[in-house]
Amino acid sequence: MNFTVAIVGRPNVGKSTLFNRLVGKKLALVDDTPGVTRDRRPGDAKLVDLRFTIIDTAGLEQSGPETLQGRMWLQTEAAIDEADLTLFVVDAKHGLTPADETLGKMLRRRGKPVVLVANKSEAKGSDGGYYDAFTLGLGEPVAISAEHGQGMIDLRDAIVEAIGEDRAFPPEIDEPATNVDIRNDNGEGDDVDDDYEPEYDDTKPLRVAIIGRPNAGKSTLINRFLGEDRLLTGPEAGITRDSISVEWDWRGRTIKMFDTAGMRKKARVQEKLEKLSVADSLRSIRFAETVVIVFDATIPFEKQDLQLADLVIREGRAAVLAFNKWDLVENTQAFLADLREKTERLLPQARGIRAVPISGQTGYGLDRLMQAIIDTDKVWNRRISTAKLNKWLESQQIQHPPPAVSGRRLKLKYMTQVKARPPGFMISCTRPESVPESYVRYLTNGLRADFELPGVPIRIHMKASDNPFENRKKRKIY
Repeated sequence: MNFTVAIVGRPNVGKSTLFNRLVGKKLALVDDTPGVTRDRRPGDAKLVDLRFTIIDTAGLEQSGPETLQGRMWLQTEAAIDEADLTLFVVDAKHGLTPADETLGKMLRRRGKPVVLVANKSEAKGSDGGYYDAFTLGLGEPVAISAEHGQGMIDLRDAIVEAIGEDRAFPPEIDEPATNVDIRNDNGEGDDVDDDYEPEYDDTKPLRVAIIGRPNAGKSTLINRFLGEDRLLTGPEAGITRDSISVEWDWRGRTIKMFDTAGMRKKARVQEKLEKLSVADSLRSIRFAETVVIVFDATIPFEKQDLQLADLVIREGRAAVLAFNKWDLVENTQAFLADLREKTERLLPQARGIRAVPISGQTGYGLDRLMQAIIDTDKVWNRRISTAKLNKWLESQQIQHPPPAVSGRRLKLKYMTQVKARPPGFMISCTRPESVPESYVRYLTNGLRADFELPGVPIRIHMKASDNPFENRKKRKIY
């Protein structure tokens, strides 16, 4: 991206709607309720032939720095300082307010390029608000409708004029061609050899989602990783609404981490805005590779914690448990032993899942947590050769033969790994519909133990073996 643009304005003027229009996706939550956006959210914007980084911010609400609104505004100021250009959005439909005038004075004092945007200009009676915007002293406003996409060409021209053509259109640099991996995002490929066991690529960027109940310390944990107050935090529960992505390097590897809104029990989620936040968190889980489930160590293993862990496992993601607020725990050794016992007992579907005690407030255990994330991702991406699997399947049947169903013994003939991320296996057998669930669990536990696959979902699919004589016509005997 060539330059960075911040969108600022008072609440409910359409900043997030404009952000979604520019990035071409509904990334930011949009609702009629003022003050939906709280954290600053970056995105890759495209406006005709312009490419730049766009930052959505919280609306200006004048309040003390110790309040939630005050902390939100500090995040907006950080976005303005980071950006090369500011889009100052006002509401042409309802006209200017004292908050608009205060923000206009602040932007003039900073001396950075500003483009004044009069949004909702398609509304009847918006001309008065448009002409009032001239009084802010920031030049001619650009009349647009973020909802309907009107005025985008004029906005593009205003941005180019403010930032300069040299900055808006830098010379292109030819990038060298790179080798393309034949496997897709699910670890599958068209011509992948069954005996191929690829090495783990520890240079590839890793997507990690942080989830948990409200007020478990998710945003504080990410801020501690980054070493700055990048995300809004505080004693209030449910501060985070959007799923915000941040990037940082850990031991030379790029980590893209997603902060998500706290997820309560489904029966308690009544408001539309909270439903949108939860849906955004669920999308982050599906997009991530590894999911860190943050538990409050002072009240661990609530029913909602277990449901979140089960959700992650059913989605096929690699899961790691983080017991946060460890600095508040007394008698840590006995408490840790109790947590380990409960983890194995309450989460049998992910036997061997890694659990790390941490403190987002003090930074305790964060290196161990990141190492657990990397180790779990390695297991999640692991491939096992067909030769090893069939040798293992034969030994498993010798130790514990498949049961007889209706007086006929089941035969497991052949086994191969059909995918990774998570590991998925296919077993060719007779009467796959009759294989008991208990025997599938026996094979799953054996795979975990013998091939070191702890803590990740394992999927085994039984398939009937092909009959080569099925479609052959019977010969007539005369």
